[in-house]
Amino acid sequence: MSDTTSGSAGGSSIIGTELVSLDADLGSDKNSVIAALAERLAATGRVSDADALTAAVLEREAKSATGLPGGIAIPHARSEAVTTPSLGFARLSPKADFGAPDGPADLVFLIAAPEGAGGDHMKLLTALARALVRPDFVASLRAAASAEEVIALVEDVLPPRPESSSDAPAASTAAPEQPAPSASAKPAVAPPQSAEQPGGRTIVAVTACPTGIAHTYMAADALSAAGERAGVTVRVETQGSSGSTPLPADVIAGAEAVIFATDVGVKGRERFAGKPVIASGVKRAINEPDTMIDEALRAATDPSARTVEGTSGAPAGESESGSDLGWGTRLRQILLTGVSYMIPFVAAGGLLIALGFLLAGPDITDSASDIVLDNTLTNLPAGGLGTYLGAVLYQIGSLAFSFLVPALAGYIAFAIADRPGLAPGFTAGAVAVFVGAGFIGGLVGGIIAGFAALWVGRIPLPTWARGLMPVVIIPLLASLIVGGLMFLLLGRPLAAITTGLTDWLNGLSGGSAVLLGAILGLMMCFDLGGPVNKAAYAFAVAGLDVANTGSLEIMAAVMAAGMVPPLAMALSSLVRPRLYSTAERENGKAAWLLGASFISEGAIPFAAADPFRVIPSMMLGGAVTGGIVMATGVTLTAPHGGLFVLFAMDRVVWFLIALAAGTVVAALAVSIAKSITRPARESADESNSEPVAARS
Repeated sequence: MSDTTSGSAGGSSIIGTELVSLDADLGSDKNSVIAALAERLAATGRVSDADALTAAVLEREAKSATGLPGGIAIPHARSEAVTTPSLGFARLSPKADFGAPDGPADLVFLIAAPEGAGGDHMKLLTALARALVRPDFVASLRAAASAEEVIALVEDVLPPRPESSSDAPAASTAAPEQPAPSASAKPAVAPPQSAEQPGGRTIVAVTACPTGIAHTYMAADALSAAGERAGVTVRVETQGSSGSTPLPADVIAGAEAVIFATDVGVKGRERFAGKPVIASGVKRAINEPDTMIDEALRAATDPSARTVEGTSGAPAGESESGSDLGWGTRLRQILLTGVSYMIPFVAAGGLLIALGFLLAGPDITDSASDIVLDNTLTNLPAGGLGTYLGAVLYQIGSLAFSFLVPALAGYIAFAIADRPGLAPGFTAGAVAVFVGAGFIGGLVGGIIAGFAALWVGRIPLPTWARGLMPVVIIPLLASLIVGGLMFLLLGRPLAAITTGLTDWLNGLSGGSAVLLGAILGLMMCFDLGGPVNKAAYAFAVAGLDVANTGSLEIMAAVMAAGMVPPLAMALSSLVRPRLYSTAERENGKAAWLLGASFISEGAIPFAAADPFRVIPSMMLGGAVTGGIVMATGVTLTAPHGGLFVLFAMDRVVWFLIALAAGTVVAALAVSIAKSITRPARESADESNSEPVAARS
């Protein structure tokens, strides 16, 4: 094994020989590789806190794997811990899995950028990423015999080194920020736009990833290269970390189709209105650029192809996640949009109601409105100031809570039809409340309202009338359609379903209640803030009714189970620290507060790094907690807050016992799973009392 650790290369300050490892054994999993490279950066003074950088990179990995076809990985992140934009390189033996579709990677570049990195420094980082789509560059990296040879290859693809703030006077002028290096800077770097093709066909594209350092530009170059192979001009707008240069309007107007290869929203989407569109995540453009170009060319000649709507949002038919998504996935995204916008109403209203109970007692429900209307601070009711303020808080909370179903329906419709869907969606939710259809009525009504608005928006109208479409015609006709359907056809059946479900929940007792609590606990811990978790939470808050004991027990079970994963991982990483990397142990410290606050997402870094051992263990603990809560009849009137809303609970001791039991069970399960299934190398590390992540 050759592992060069000393010396420094001249020229570019972004990499030195001390940051290059050749044929190095840094572990067979990406966590240890990332941690080892971060330690290298810290040892050279480029990073102030290796653990913080590791955590930032792993957080980026949790959003989307950075492994690429061909045995390449480009983990990257921006972090306040990075003091100098830097590259760490490792040619691995053995390889490590970074989530690429064709297997583990042997070439790994860790790209570390400061949180406020300037445009020129970002160009250095993105230029390297763009070079990685070139087979000759990758082959040269594999054949390099020394660290100096690797550095020479890297410097050859980088644009001229920018003057740092410490090297240049304040008044110095820099080149205008561009999303990527110019073609003239280094011929080896592929330009973001392909050359004009003799056939005259043009496709425009937008690429963007959450971090905006690497994938954004690699996707742009991959599409450009594929366009050249197909004899098509591809003009790409990269919406990356160093800003974007919008495509000219005449280029967009002359394009036959548009490709959206993004993991985030497209800025200025309405500029492409009417163009046939192919949409995907950014990694598909890197992995399958030729396929996407072919799909775009076929869409350009297909009269039934999906087109970009003339709005700033992304209708359901144009999911940012890709044109290859099924309707099941799109429907899930639509519903989650509604739930995510509903939750602030739930949290604010529910907590205000709970505070009202704290000051005035639970009996305030029957008299709050009369107290608020008939009394003032100078004319207090019989219960005094506490009763009056409790009534005010309860009334404010109740009014906020009354928006729950309309907000759910409104933003479901918004996810389908963008802003024109808001008015009919809120109308559908209000009708659902009026007829007693509740949460289920809001779901159904929001979907109908959204598609009604989408359909009305596609009615051909004269040019003079199209200005009235989004503000008058769509809201009027779509509200009429959904309101009529809800009143005339769907309202009574949906209300009957809602009533039946409520009666069933009120009738639960004994084993059936425990089973429901266990199922809700499993759901809360399955994907830690994802669709299944949100479905269980929405089920609880939608039925939250202070007069319904069954609904209050469900709310308590859901909150307690949702607190288990971060608390369990915090406990396990505290008791068995050698089972975890340095970054994971730091995450464990933060997970105590996240768990206590009912933020299930605090366990995501652990689950992303080791899903097959962490998630089943968390589900086991969540099921135990949910079952105990339901068995002991714990009730909760607040929909959020964790341990900070104990005042809103009944039988607090049993809530804490259930939470502790599930936490211990989950922590024990994950510790055992990690202990008996760890690779031999990790066991050897533990016997040497050396944390795995600290190895370099």
